[in-house]
Amino acid sequence: MFYQLYEMNHAAVAPLRAAADAMRFFYRNPLNPLSYTEFGRTVSAGLELFERVTRRYGKPEFGLPVTTVDGRTVDVTEEIVWAKPFCNLLHFRRDLPAGRAPDQRILIVAPMSGHYATLLRGTVEALLPHAEVYITDWIDARMVPLTEGRFDLDDYIDYVIDMLHAVGPGAHVVGVCQPSVPVLAAVAVMESQRDSMLPASMTLMGGPIDTRINPTAVNKLAEEHSIEWFRDNVIMNVPWPHAGFMRRVYPGFLQLSGFMSMNLDRHVSAHKEFFEHLVKNDGESAEKHRDFYDEYLAVMDLTEEFYLQTVETVFIRHSLPKGEMMHRTVRVDTKAIRNVALLTIEGENDDISGLGQTKAAQTICSNIPDEMRLHYMQPDVGHYGVFNGSRFRREIAPRIVDFTRQHARTVTKKTPVKRVIKGGKAD
Repeated sequence: MFYQLYEMNHAAVAPLRAAADAMRFFYRNPLNPLSYTEFGRTVSAGLELFERVTRRYGKPEFGLPVTTVDGRTVDVTEEIVWAKPFCNLLHFRRDLPAGRAPDQRILIVAPMSGHYATLLRGTVEALLPHAEVYITDWIDARMVPLTEGRFDLDDYIDYVIDMLHAVGPGAHVVGVCQPSVPVLAAVAVMESQRDSMLPASMTLMGGPIDTRINPTAVNKLAEEHSIEWFRDNVIMNVPWPHAGFMRRVYPGFLQLSGFMSMNLDRHVSAHKEFFEHLVKNDGESAEKHRDFYDEYLAVMDLTEEFYLQTVETVFIRHSLPKGEMMHRTVRVDTKAIRNVALLTIEGENDDISGLGQTKAAQTICSNIPDEMRLHYMQPDVGHYGVFNGSRFRREIAPRIVDFTRQHARTVTKKTPVKRVIKGGKAD
């Protein structure tokens, strides 16, 4: 019922939003003398702020038409190379000269935690000059009809393995935040099954591998409540007229509310400063605010089964670091990983995945040779700065590129191993 109420409120405000938008254009019109006065700019700023805080933000575009390779600007084409009901695999195909030696292939597994994959636009942009980049483009659960079936954490792991098969042998996989756990599980499953499409390396960034270490507010919330509490309080039915009508989901707006409440003062200050920038006619600063919040406020729903299984497995039971995590009927054995290089990256001020939680992967993957492992802690960045921003571009991205090049694997043509999962799905 709460989701339906949310939709009704959004619809009820729509006429006011339309009126505010029209009035804003009136006060910003260069033919209107008031647009050159502080009064006109103040009214216009207030109307834009109202329109933005009541808007439902749609899925943003990646918007990466070009990149620079070998000092030359080349065109980039976004293409879907693999698709299933809950995810598309995007490839950013670069228009490279014929005969040029191929670069490393990097699969970025984006978080399925409320935001769209475009949150990693900066990650993709920084890696594009150096690699063939692929990224998981997760689909909003409210847009997936019930007829497409369920999607849980086990399906997520299967999707990651299937996408590594689609990218091909010797690729590199990067798990950003939430996907660190299923990526590590997928690699462990592939290694134990002697999968010929095993990646050459995996990079885990700001992920909740072991949330018992330096628990954050997010971790403590999960520990303080039972899985039944989450099922009763945050799971809702998708309302009509969305394609996923009646699908049980964890709504994206609830996730966004939780994230914003953790730093509410900062978000309030940001919107106050945005208003002041508009009044002062500081267009550049105002545009930076728009760009950030157009991305940050665009959210998607998660399926009930994926959300609850993730909460229980990762945040309540701590199954992966305890060696108790199951993928369908098979135990996930991280000690089986011997042939995949491991890079873990953390932010010093991360308030989502506490310092040490990602580094725990180095401990539980005890059979990876020392020369194939590396940990890096980036000073002075929070969670977002681990995969985006100036320090990411300057300090972190070069380390990822160097690590993948250092551990590149010579690829020989092999027939892909057919995966068979007892008691589960066969792919």
